[in-house]
Amino acid sequence: MLHYKTHVIAENAPWVVFVHGAGGSSSIWFMQIKEFVRHFNVLLVDLRGHGRSKQVSTTREDRNYNFEVVTRDVIDVLDELKIRKAHFIGISLGTILIRNISELAPERVESMIMGGAIIRLNVRAKVLVAIGNLFKRMVPYMWLYSFFAWIIMPKARHRKSRILFVNEAKKVAQKEFMRWFTLTYEINPLLKYFEEKDTGIPTLYLMGDEDYMFLPAVEYIVNRHSNSYLNVISNSGHVCNIDQPHEFNSRAIEFVRGICNRNRSEVLDVMAELVAV
Repeated sequence: MLHYKTHVIAENAPWVVFVHGAGGSSSIWFMQIKEFVRHFNVLLVDLRGHGRSKQVSTTREDRNYNFEVVTRDVIDVLDELKIRKAHFIGISLGTILIRNISELAPERVESMIMGGAIIRLNVRAKVLVAIGNLFKRMVPYMWLYSFFAWIIMPKARHRKSRILFVNEAKKVAQKEFMRWFTLTYEINPLLKYFEEKDTGIPTLYLMGDEDYMFLPAVEYIVNRHSNSYLNVISNSGHVCNIDQPHEFNSRAIEFVRGICNRNRSEVLDVMAELVAV
């Protein structure tokens, strides 16, 4: 079972589940918790091999995991806590896991908020993955991670996000990092399938205007999928929940509250206001 932490404000309050990305941990949501617990019950998980989920893999077969295995880890936590349905918020690779939850257990997903969403790998991203797979056993993994962080978050104002993610990645054991890196072989076919299939689940994409590697693909996908909305956050890079936490929080909370009220017109009004800001 993954390590997790809950903040419960009321038994009947809606649940929001935060899913971090590769190399991170639930601590990357520290700028979100205070605001979200004013409105929702909150569940924070550490993915296997990350944060305090150090020993999830027990058998050899379990250690050779794939995206379905790491996704079912999160579903197991929902079962443990008897959370029937929730709103999911992810960042970076965490958005892929959330999208996979919507495939494996769509009845558990009330809405999805995708921060720094990875929808498709452009040429630069594919080159990075290829370089990583080529050199992952030749150079210290933190060199690779630091290099990737700089490529994805290059600007001076992204420095806080880069440092946070690199420091979190240092806590991940090298063997575990290698296991996660092997998941990159699955990404392209998985993303292609996600692109072609529209879940219809209310989805808000929160993207930094400086997320050059992943923003164009999201702009493309929201025009093809129903019930999908895009908000671009100014002066922000890939990790928009850290670069611009106030904007991230206010937009995400308004979206979830609109879904909870089951008022589609209200959601559309909120999205229109946010886009106009």
